[in-house]
Amino acid sequence: MKKLKGRMDESILVCVYYGPNGEKLIRRGCQIASMLDCPLYILTIDPKPFDEMDAEKSHYITRWKQLAEHFSADAFILKDNDKRPVSKVITEVAREKGITQIILGQTAQSRWEQIAKGSIINTLLREIPFVDLHIISVSRYLKDQEGQFEKGVRAYLVKDGSSYRVTFKHTKDAEYEGIFFKDQGTDFNNGVFKFMKDQKTLQVIVTEDIISDLTNVDLDDSLNDEDE
Repeated sequence: MKKLKGRMDESILVCVYYGPNGEKLIRRGCQIASMLDCPLYILTIDPKPFDEMDAEKSHYITRWKQLAEHFSADAFILKDNDKRPVSKVITEVAREKGITQIILGQTAQSRWEQIAKGSIINTLLREIPFVDLHIISVSRYLKDQEGQFEKGVRAYLVKDGSSYRVTFKHTKDAEYEGIFFKDQGTDFNNGVFKFMKDQKTLQVIVTEDIISDLTNVDLDDSLNDEDE
C-alpha cells in the first residue's frame, strides 16, 4: 500500500549498482523507511539499454525488483540507456520524487582520489543540498553461517609478477584497496579479498598472501537466504 506524504514527511531513495552490496543497501533503506513509515524508491542506472545487458546484470536487476516488491517499495526505477553523469540522474529522480534522504554505497576509491577528482557525493551535496545522504560502507563481514572467516581488515593488492600480493600497509605500489577476510584456524594469510574493480565488487581467493588471478568467486549461491 502506498504511503501518503504530508508536507514534512520523509521519502527515501536507495541507489544501487551491480554487486553483492546492492542488496545490503536495499535492506538498509527498507529498515529506515519502515521506521519512518515513509515512501521508498530504489534506483539503478546503466548507460546500456536493458536488452543489451549481460546475464549477470540482468540477474541483479531481477533480484532487486523482487526485493522492491517484497518490501513494498513504492517503485523500482531503472534508468537504462542513460549516458549522463550518475549524479545528474540521481538529482533528477530525487527532485521528481521529492526525496529527502538518499542511500549510497561507499566504494573502495581512495580518499586521495576523492580529493583530487571529486566524487558523486560532493556533486550531490552541491546539486541537492537539502537532501540527507547516508553513505553505507562496504561490508566487513562475509555471509558465512559456519564461521569460516575472521572479521575483515583493511588491505591492499600489490602487483607481484603475474599475480598480486596482499599487504596491510598502503604504499605507492598498491593497485587496489579492499577488505581481507582470513580463514579461521590458519597461520597463513589464506582467505578472501573483497574490493572494487571497474565499479564492480569482486571477491577473490587468497592463498598464502598471493592472488593468482582476479576472477570473482561467488561465496553465496543464493540471494534468498536473508529474506524476512
